Amino acid sequence: MMSDAFCSDCKRQTEVVFDHSAGDTVCSECGLVLESHSIDETSEWRTFANESGDNDPVRVGGPTNPLLADGGLTTVISKPNGSSGDFLSSSLGRWQNRGSNPDRGLIVAFKTIATMADRLGLVATIKDRANEIYKRVEDQKSSRGRNQDALLAACLYIACRQEDKPRTVKEICSVANGATKKEIGRAKEYIVKQLGLETGQSRRFCSNLGMSNQTVKAAQESVKKSEEFDIRRSPISIAAAVIYIITQLSDDKKPLRDISLATGVAEGTIRNSYKDLYPHLPKIIPAWYAKEEDLKNLQSP
Repeated sequence: MMSDAFCSDCKRQTEVVFDHSAGDTVCSECGLVLESHSIDETSEWRTFANESGDNDPVRVGGPTNPLLADGGLTTVISKPNGSSGDFLSSSLGRWQNRGSNPDRGLIVAFKTIATMADRLGLVATIKDRANEIYKRVEDQKSSRGRNQDALLAACLYIACRQEDKPRTVKEICSVANGATKKEIGRAKEYIVKQLGLETGQSRRFCSNLGMSNQTVKAAQESVKKSEEFDIRRSPISIAAAVIYIITQLSDDKKPLRDISLATGVAEGTIRNSYKDLYPHLPKIIPAWYAKEEDLKNLQSP
């Protein structure tokens, strides 16, 4: 690898060669070793191909995982290809099973979350956030006896909302290995309660707008109910639209501009979210708060 550096022998800037195998930096003009035993911090690659002509380098090892006690750097002895007999009865297999890995359950859970995320086409940041949420739940040692698939699916559901890439419960349910929407919903409520998570910000927004207790309660119920529908909007945008709708159904109507200032959501975004919510309003707005006639009197988006 070529680069420029000052050579004390040549007394000028010259091209130098980095010899990664020896850790030396050598002047290409005079051959002086400018630096020795340096540490190569680049990625390490090796070729494990059976045929010498197949130059296909493979990255050595995987990235560390801070959520695991050992960083995910354990060694796993796999069964050799083409081997006969029971690998577990061999000496290597017995030694591997004899050791206890405290992170075994987490590793399996993280793989399941990764599979769900891949099937939904979710980005790595959502998968990592879901892993963090599950690790926090596991650290509390209170999830024993619960449906594991529903718990993992709920972690992914919450992670999507926190990363502003919301998915409906129906979508999450489609990759949840048989867990039902009801089970995922219960698991989500359990996680939110255990970790004190706030999946929505409707209460704070309502407080900023000076809304009454009744309208705040109606807004919170409506936001929660909206999660059951396939509305591809961020949680903040949905909350802003719901608050606007709730206030239009009350005596203390709030202009769209005030809702935008209180929530930080653009007026155009609130209007578009209102359009997405409008067909579902009879099932979203609590019946105790507004009658069907009141919903029909709402201005069409």
